[in-house]
Order: sequence, then C-alpha cells, then structure tokens
Amino acid sequence: MFTGLIEDLGTLVELRRGGDAATITIATALPMAELRLGESIAVNGACLTVTVFGDGRFTADVSPETLEKTTLTSLQRGSRVNLERALRLSDRLGGHLVTGHVDGQARIIERARQGNAWRFGFQCDPAMARQIVAKGSVAVDGISLTVNEVHDDRFAVMVIPHTLEQTNLAGHQVGGQMNIETDLIGKYVARLLGDSGSQPRGVTLDLLAKSGFL
Repeated sequence: MFTGLIEDLGTLVELRRGGDAATITIATALPMAELRLGESIAVNGACLTVTVFGDGRFTADVSPETLEKTTLTSLQRGSRVNLERALRLSDRLGGHLVTGHVDGQARIIERARQGNAWRFGFQCDPAMARQIVAKGSVAVDGISLTVNEVHDDRFAVMVIPHTLEQTNLAGHQVGGQMNIETDLIGKYVARLLGDSGSQPRGVTLDLLAKSGFL
C-alpha cells in the first residue's frame, strides 16, 4: 500500500524484455541501507518487487499484466520515473490509499497554466471515469492528486508547483500517456452496483448504508 506522495525521481537504467515479462533497473537516491529484498516500490504508480539492489540502483521483475496495463514499456533509457516505497503503518497518510495496481492509461489532452498551478486534463476509458469523483483522489503515475472535475471519459486535476517540480509531470506534454489508479473506495462502490456501464450514476445513502459503507 502507498500514499501517492513521491519520494524520489529515479532514472531508468535498463528495461530488459524476456518473453511476456521483463526486468527493470532504476537508479535512485533512495537509501540503499533501508531497502530489503522482496519489498515493494511503486514505479510510476505500478507496484514492483525488488529483486536486486545496491550501488544506488535496484532491479525489479515486471509481470505480463503490468507490461500490458502500464506505460513502462514505453520508457527509454534515461526516462525519469516516480518512486515511492510502501507505506508503514506508523506513517502519516498525506495522500490517499494507493495500492500500486494500475487500472489503465489516460492520455493528456490539456496542460494549461492557471495562476500559480497547472491544470492537466486526461481522457480515459469510461469504465475508469465511473470510478472517479470530483473532489476525490486519483493516482497519476503514482502521484496522489485531487480531482477537479470529471465527465464520461475525461477528468482534470490541478498541480501545484511543488508537485510539478518533484515528479515526472514536468516532462509530460499533451498527447502523452500516464498510468492511472482510481480510488479504492470507488472500485468497491462500482462493484457493489454491478458496474456494467448501464447502472445509474447516483448512489443513494440508503443503498450505501445497507451495504456497510455508512
């Protein structure tokens, strides 16, 4: 489990394909003395397991599903990637609960300066958009962001200067693809409603109460 607060901007050293899977090696400023074999690190929002580490870098296996769902295969040597180690139960939850299980990708359709912040607009699969709510949270390449507005197949977020500077968002332009993980609670509500795309968009308090959400 993660929080969506990026700890480091790593650099891709190598992505080695082998059949349907791959291994990825990333250079990082994360403290090597604190890493452990088998621990989880979110790479652009995708939860990966450390198999080798040392000398300022770590290697992780990438499963076939992760290759299919995420943008990891499009990375080039030298690409900057968002890194976050797993949440400790004693930590403050500054972002929101992020599992590291990417739901799919979204395309950037808007990047505009608004005051001291930047507005990013994304187009995504309608099934993902149904699990996103205005003023709720979404993980974009593992970054916990607040949703400003959402429509049938798109949503928008505002990014403050600190987040832009400390993550890989600064290098993404209109047309780029990013990994998306929708809100965990939204997934449960969608499942509860039997989300087939034809269910009503509204959720009554009575239904949520009967189902144990309230």
